[in-house]
Amino acid sequence: MDNQYTNNFQNISPPLWGGREGLLIKVCGLREPKNILEVARLEPDMMGFIFYHNSPRFAKHLDVNVLHQIPKHIKKVGVFVNEDLENILTYIEKYKLDAVQLHGAENYTLCKKLKDESKVMIIKVFSVMSADNFKVTKEYEPVSDYFLFDTKTDVYGGSGQKFNWNILNEYKGNKEFILSGGISLSDVKPICKIFHPKLIGVDLNSKFEIKPGLKDVEKLRMFIHEFRNTPKNRIVEQN
Repeated sequence: MDNQYTNNFQNISPPLWGGREGLLIKVCGLREPKNILEVARLEPDMMGFIFYHNSPRFAKHLDVNVLHQIPKHIKKVGVFVNEDLENILTYIEKYKLDAVQLHGAENYTLCKKLKDESKVMIIKVFSVMSADNFKVTKEYEPVSDYFLFDTKTDVYGGSGQKFNWNILNEYKGNKEFILSGGISLSDVKPICKIFHPKLIGVDLNSKFEIKPGLKDVEKLRMFIHEFRNTPKNRIVEQN
């Protein structure tokens, strides 16, 4: 293991997953070794690594040893867009991923095969512009652990823009979801006021960057502290 990136996590206690007031926090788009470990010390619930070649945050040379230093209670999420099943399975094994986020037009069959063969958590992404976009989610409920709702754009990947969160009131599905799309430091209170029984967490990315793939640790620290200390409109149910 490269001592350059060694970090001591021995004094960190795992968060009470699914049992504390509030919502989980996922930080996505990481790839720089030192930055990864700095973010890990902020105790997000999930950390995302993008394995999509056309993304400006593509983790092409991700250091396996650095990922192995992330505490086990922080879930490592691999983000893929229309990737072959065998390639996804290879990434899962190489990086010991805990979850896979499918951000493309992946069909039910691929999701089911992935769930059956990998046994990792599956997060299926749906692009949202109107309530009609929720109609396609029902089919994927049996093969997903969570959904992620992001802003609909003409290309794959995040746009850094929000969709109208009032549309969430029209989502009547049974699967819990993570909210994504242009979330920034100023959104803590608005998110904490959202009442939806299936809202399980938030996804942070472009609004917390110094440049693509390099997170602003201090800005993340501020968001996480405020978010976890602001009363929410719901309590995550005990598993």
